Amino acid sequence: MIVFNPVIVNSAEILQIKSSNTILVGDQNRNLTIGLFCVDVNENDELDATNLLKSEFPRGTKVKIKPFGFKENVLLAKVFHIKDSKEMTELLVAKDLTSGICQS
Repeated sequence: MIVFNPVIVNSAEILQIKSSNTILVGDQNRNLTIGLFCVDVNENDELDATNLLKSEFPRGTKVKIKPFGFKENVLLAKVFHIKDSKEMTELLVAKDLTSGICQS
């Protein structure tokens, strides 16, 4: 018998995109800094990647967060647009701004 644990997914909204791999989200109770899981943008592409995320996920966008762990007290997670399930890491990979070679 195989038992599947439900994936923990939390809902929040974008407060600020600080860089290509660091965003600030919040719900009604708290704010949380999130490091995007599996994102390593070349410094030459940093501005393009940050601007892309800001245009696709403007402040106030409702998002779902799928946590993967912590690194240096920052939550590592994938961040999905709540309406169309667009995911930040996949968006950066599609535009060749990060390799995204990680296991999810």
